[in-house]
Amino acid sequence: MLWPVLISGFTLGAAGSLHCVGMCGPLSLALPVSHLSKAQKFFTLLLYQFGRVITYSLIGLVFGFAGRRIYISGYQQWFSIGLGIAVLILATLYFFRRFTVHLGFLNRFYAAVQKMISRILKNAGSPFSFLLMGLANGLLPCGLVYVAVAATLSFTEVFHSIGFMAMFGLGTLPAMMLVAYAGQKLKVETRELLRKAVPYFVVAMGLLLIMRGLNLGIPFISPELPQSPGEAVVCHP
Repeated sequence: MLWPVLISGFTLGAAGSLHCVGMCGPLSLALPVSHLSKAQKFFTLLLYQFGRVITYSLIGLVFGFAGRRIYISGYQQWFSIGLGIAVLILATLYFFRRFTVHLGFLNRFYAAVQKMISRILKNAGSPFSFLLMGLANGLLPCGLVYVAVAATLSFTEVFHSIGFMAMFGLGTLPAMMLVAYAGQKLKVETRELLRKAVPYFVVAMGLLLIMRGLNLGIPFISPELPQSPGEAVVCHP
């Protein structure tokens, strides 16, 4: 069913939006919208946020195909459990060793995205430029997005992965709109506190992935996974 997937995606986004405020809040505060009217400011900021949602949906499309392949091969249940354990290990390393995983081969890509955002920010004028900035922002490194992407690999249908990532993005939207309006009222200490809450969300997601793989038949938390159709068998006379 699609509804449990959409609700879980929105819940993860809403719960993790505190992390988004701490990490992406400074970029939202840097958007040149102070000279706009209230209506224009709201529309412009909304376009920026929807850019992120579109990018997340496209990411869900890409990883949805990978998850579908895992499902067809019949390894989805064990893959979900293994992925959940890996997420818990990474969270534990962060808690006790302050160790975080950095994907070095993506550094050049992220640097290019940051330069793109900076270039668009300097020449921001039309509402479309803010949409472009939102699209690019969705490609920046984010631990919470990585966890959401990991969850999409446990779905059986591609459109489930797209819906999950779209609702994840929409779940972060209210808090991100609020910080854009709050301006400098959000203290640096508050952002740092919110950033430190990230591992707790990661642990919760790791546990959910494991429970999902256990196939316990619990709605929303561990729904019963459909059996893999397996590979087609061609009979020759």
